[in-house]
Amino acid sequence: MRARDLAVGYETVSVDSDALDAARLMAEHRLPGLLVLDAKGEPKAILPASQMVRTLVPEYVIEDPALAAVIDEKHADRLCQALAGRRVGDCLSDKPTPPPVVDPDDTALEVAALMARVRSPLVAVVEKQAGGARLLGVITASRLLHELLGALGTATPE
Repeated sequence: MRARDLAVGYETVSVDSDALDAARLMAEHRLPGLLVLDAKGEPKAILPASQMVRTLVPEYVIEDPALAAVIDEKHADRLCQALAGRRVGDCLSDKPTPPPVVDPDDTALEVAALMARVRSPLVAVVEKQAGGARLLGVITASRLLHELLGALGTATPE
């Protein structure tokens, strides 16, 4: 099976997208992360849900986790306000790692090897063109596992 056969449509955002909207998108669709595109529509980064959560937690609590126990629930319920007025680009790490990208003709094993090597929950399938690149879709780790298990005849129906 080739990457083009495994690729599915997936939610994307740009670096200039509203961070609160991106967080809602992750939450509503229960996504492990979002693919962040640059101004040309090419993959720039992956914003993992864990990084979005990190953006919500005050730095002093990250440095001293014992402080989390003394913050009341009323204050904790307002954590998402930290995203108000911020862009997705503000939520990325200072040096975002480029997202893993595969060619449409790459095999499932090549995709799996890349996912394992970079420890990413998703891989972008990109077709190179004369003027740049075109995103065909994304392969998630769960989709890849489903297909690989199906090849063994042990997968459950979707």
